[in-house]
Order: sequence, then C-alpha cells, then structure tokens
Amino acid sequence: MTTTTVIDYAHSTAGALAEALAAREVSALELADAAIAAIEAGDEAINAVVVRDFERGRAAAKAADAALARGERAPLLGVPMTVKEAHNVAGLPTTWGMAHWKDFVAPEDSVGVQRLKGAGAVILGKTNVPPMLSDWQSANPVYGRTNNPHDLSKSPGGSSGGSAAALAAGFVPLEFGSDIGGSIRVPSHFCGTYGHKPSYDLIPQRGHMPPGVDGNGTPLGVIGPMARTASDLRLALDVLAGPVGLEAVGYRADLPAARGQRLADFRVLILDRHPVAGVDGEILKAIDDVALMLGKAGAKVARESNLLPDLAAAHGLYMGMLMTAMSRGAPQQRDPPVTAHQWMDMQDGQMAVRRRWADLFDSFDIVLAPTLGVAAFPHVADADDGSWAARTLKIDGRDTPFGDQLAWPGMAVLAHLPSTAFPVARTAAGLPIGLQAMGPYLEDYTTIAFAEAMERELAGQP
Repeated sequence: MTTTTVIDYAHSTAGALAEALAAREVSALELADAAIAAIEAGDEAINAVVVRDFERGRAAAKAADAALARGERAPLLGVPMTVKEAHNVAGLPTTWGMAHWKDFVAPEDSVGVQRLKGAGAVILGKTNVPPMLSDWQSANPVYGRTNNPHDLSKSPGGSSGGSAAALAAGFVPLEFGSDIGGSIRVPSHFCGTYGHKPSYDLIPQRGHMPPGVDGNGTPLGVIGPMARTASDLRLALDVLAGPVGLEAVGYRADLPAARGQRLADFRVLILDRHPVAGVDGEILKAIDDVALMLGKAGAKVARESNLLPDLAAAHGLYMGMLMTAMSRGAPQQRDPPVTAHQWMDMQDGQMAVRRRWADLFDSFDIVLAPTLGVAAFPHVADADDGSWAARTLKIDGRDTPFGDQLAWPGMAVLAHLPSTAFPVARTAAGLPIGLQAMGPYLEDYTTIAFAEAMERELAGQP
C-alpha cells in the first residue's frame, strides 16, 4: 500500500488520513513508520518529541490495521499523533518539565488520551513543555529546549511549544495541548499552526494535573486540540468533548451549531488595542489586512464597541486568579494562597465579566484579536529567581514588560470563552503571525468555523 498519502504525509490532515485509511489506500503502520522516520530525521535540531513510544505506537498501528480490515471505523482509526508531556499516558513519564518528577510514570491514561485512543488514534510519544507549564517557551531541566522549526533561534511558544513545533515540522497532523495563559494559542501563533482553547470544562481535565494532584480540574485551565488545519480541530473536539464520571450520569455535550460558515455570515469585532499590553506594528498591519479582507468578503466588521468589559480591571482579576490557580501542585508553594472568601470574591468578579461578554455576543459573533503582541521571540534565559520580572519583549523596537502580554490570551481564559488560533500572515523575517477568534461560551463550533472560513479565504497566500 504505497500511495502519495505517505509521500505527502507532512502536509496531510488528520481527517484526510482517516479517510485514506478507511478506504484502505494506506495502512496505519505505513503512516506510523512515516511519522517515526520524520521525527528521527528532523527532531534532533528541534527537540519537540521528547518522550518517544515508537514500539507501542507501531503495535497500536498494527492493531488499527486489523480493525480496519474487519470493517471497523472510528474518527481517528490509525491516525498517528503525539500529545503534550503534561497529559498522562500509561507507562510513560509525566514530569511537567520538573526534575522533581523525572521518575514519575503515569499508571493510567488521562481521560483525554483514553478518548483519543478510543477513537483509534495511534500515539507515538509526548512533546516538550516548560517547567510547571509556566512559560511561552519550552525548555526544562529534564528534556532541554525546543526550537521553533521556522527559526531555530526562536521560541516555539509555550507551554504547548513542543506540540506546535511537532505540527509545524511535519512530524504529526494532530496534537493535544492545554491552555491557561495562551499555552495552546501562543505556540500556534509562533509556529503557524492551528489551536483551539475550548470553553471551560468542555473537555475533562482528569489526568492532566501535576503528579499527586488529580481531583478537580485546574481553575481557568482547559485542555484542547492543536492541528495543521482548522477542520482537524473540529474533528478532535468531537472526540474529546463531553462530561465524564459523576457528571456523565445526567449531562452530555450538545453544543450549538456554528453561527456561520462563510465569512459573510459573521459579525466581527476587531480588538487590536488593550490598556495593558501593546502590539507590534507588523501584527497590527496583519490585523488591518484581515479586517479589509473580511469587509470585502461581506462580513460585518466593527473596530470598537462600548459593550466590551473594562479590560484593565478584568486583567487584574485574571492575574489574581491565575497566580492562585498556578500555585497548586508545585513542589514548592509559590505565593501565599488567598483566603476562601477572597477566592469567592474573585469568582463573583469573574461572573460579572462573563455576563458582560455574553451581552456583547448578542451583537457580535466573533471578537478577533492578537494572540500575543509579538511574533516568536529569541530564546530567553530565566532570571535568577525564575520569574518573568526581569524579562522584556520588543514591540516596534522598544522594550516592554514580558508578563503584560498575558492580557491578550487572558481575556478568553477569565471569561471561559472558546478561542481558536489560526495563521494569517508572516513577518518580514518570515515568522508566522496568528490571530485568535473568541466566541460565545460553549459556542466552540462558531470560532472553529470562522477559522475554517479564514483558512479557505487565505488558501494559496504566502
């Protein structure tokens, strides 16, 4: 079974491969071997796939071929992929990039990995992360540093940086990441790939927690798919979404259909200014070009709205909740925890912000914004205290505080909104530029459909 599907493996989508497998045009073992060969040939310089499980992956591919031969079908049956290192895969280490956990081996698969395997995916290994998933680059004392396939001197993003790098390098067509501060969307932006931050709690987090912490999911945080095409995000979301355990007794996922399919169907608010974080001129130009394209395509486009929440106040609230959520599970406690009443007060503030966004989405379908205010930046050494305080990012040649950029990805996180990242352009240096499409809570299909429409509109552009 040798076809162009294998030859063009690096550019195929998960959906296309699943169709080719079902039609018996290619075997799962051939695809697994093609992915393994690509990793072995290209990953030494990139260092994306840091936990390799090739032997079990080939065995799973053979089992998928046997199932296909029996006439069985599943959404991802025989499709090779990798997952972010923070997801538990039975028999593989889960370190969260921490030397403290370098010997921990997961006893069972996470819920998400169970669902991917149940849909037939062939998991070949795990991809790199920063320590405690707390950076927009992916370097740690266990596995070393991951480089951006577009420019090895640049960060691939984080914390799902290894995931996006594996996609951009052509190693796999599908990945499984997580996001609490842009960790799916920023790597997608830096590497020119697609990523979806789902609505909060749409995909169960069990099995994506630091070792020893695996009860409730992380507040604010989500897990979600990453891919080389927007349609694969939808394919993977259908596999991953829905309650588990106690909630599954009475709840089920029944998401609304997308509000539109063509660009002309969407009412879009462009948000390219934030009171906390700046945006580089090259990204602003890309946004302006997209706004013009949307108008020509028939979309209703606005550049401002008094329906937006107070972005500065919301960002302050987000930072307070983020720092509290991120302190849990670390080997050394970070900042002193807030009191229970302080946490509940922050939740009250969060609900007020969520209601404000809900009102806005009565008038708009999509809010289009930068994923981050800069393109992929050079690798940064940590400050002595491990904090971001001494770091800066250059915006139009001017040094600006590194951590201020959390304002861009943080909007969707605080409000529990779905947000889909997708590529739109490149900088003068050839680095990808991506934007994020935020939509109404639990209307994940709307933001993915918008990214699909943008992908079709931009097809063939450099």
